[in-house]
Amino acid sequence: MAWKTLDRTEPVYDKDAPVVLSEAVRRKIESYFPRYETKRAVLLPALHVVQESLGHVSWKAMAEVAEILEIPPSDVLDTISFYTHFWTKPKGRKVITVCRSISCELMGGREMLDAVKAKLGIGEHETTPDGEYSLVTEECLAGCDHAPCMLINERLHKNVRLEDVEKILADLENDRIDAQRSDLYDAPDEPEAGQSGDDAADATSDVAEMKAAD
Repeated sequence: MAWKTLDRTEPVYDKDAPVVLSEAVRRKIESYFPRYETKRAVLLPALHVVQESLGHVSWKAMAEVAEILEIPPSDVLDTISFYTHFWTKPKGRKVITVCRSISCELMGGREMLDAVKAKLGIGEHETTPDGEYSLVTEECLAGCDHAPCMLINERLHKNVRLEDVEKILADLENDRIDAQRSDLYDAPDEPEAGQSGDDAADATSDVAEMKAAD
């Protein structure tokens, strides 16, 4: 049997394809530079910004992030492949995260996960055909006193029983939260007409507020 040789120096994306990171996204990433001693240290915030903007971090986006931070693209891939939070392909509009910690396991978390899989017809890190839901598991959701629990986007559902699964999934507002969320990593808006690049960066960053707090 002959083994196929892989040329790992060749990119898995089209280098001549149009850029995927907008100027607003690039400015948002660059606005983090004053907070850190090196550009490399901005990698995690940059990936959050990109995923909030595009919904996932494609191979082309990884290369562009590497260029902005002046690091090898392999360093970006290493980070993305370590954290389950980041997606390299489009994910559903709502991401269901089921806890697999010992507390949730003892309280029926595995059965809850099986019920979600059966209802949606997908497995872990898969997305429903309509693009509505993606499913993942995490080691802990910090809700051990409310086990079993699961997140839908940023909303935590507590003490979920098997009979609750279908009702939760049928609720169109099952990801809605009342608390005001931070715009730290949110996708930045494109600058308005007449707004300079520096003004746009300030509008999508809280660097000044953090410096004042220090």
